Amino acid sequence: MRFHFFTVDALAPAAGANELNAFCAQHRVAAVDKQFIAQGAHSYWLFCLTTVEADGAERAAASGGKRARIDYREVLSEGDFAVYAELRELRKTIAEHDGLPIYALFTNEQLAEMVTRRTTTLAALGEIEGVGKTRVEKYGELFVTLLGKSFAEVAAGVAAPVAPLSTPGGR
Repeated sequence: MRFHFFTVDALAPAAGANELNAFCAQHRVAAVDKQFIAQGAHSYWLFCLTTVEADGAERAAASGGKRARIDYREVLSEGDFAVYAELRELRKTIAEHDGLPIYALFTNEQLAEMVTRRTTTLAALGEIEGVGKTRVEKYGELFVTLLGKSFAEVAAGVAAPVAPLSTPGGR
């Protein structure tokens, strides 16, 4: 995790807000703290953004060997979070049926990456770190199908959640 600081002038916020928005669009922001600094005509907003870096080893080292818990509701857009939530439900259903822990299928980070990469093919799924050939062969088709349907519905502006897919063998 890294910290980034921005100031936004209270009387003329456009430039500072544009810089802040551009930064947010290019980084995975895990937390935002803001404070209003009252100094008369020189008042401003101070923002401290905590970003999540792409390197999982760096995150683990920074948290003493434990991975930092990420609130994907804050990190992902509303539409992306809806797709992510559908993936979590599918994962849970399969894990319960197969008697496996949910992380044995895919981690939350892998699910979020499926969404942010707009994964719609088995080949793209296999490119995600930690997703091997066996997982792609065993669970890939279900997840890729759900992703494709979900992205199509989000693009069409459909607000209703995607109906759960049946798992292999009627699961």
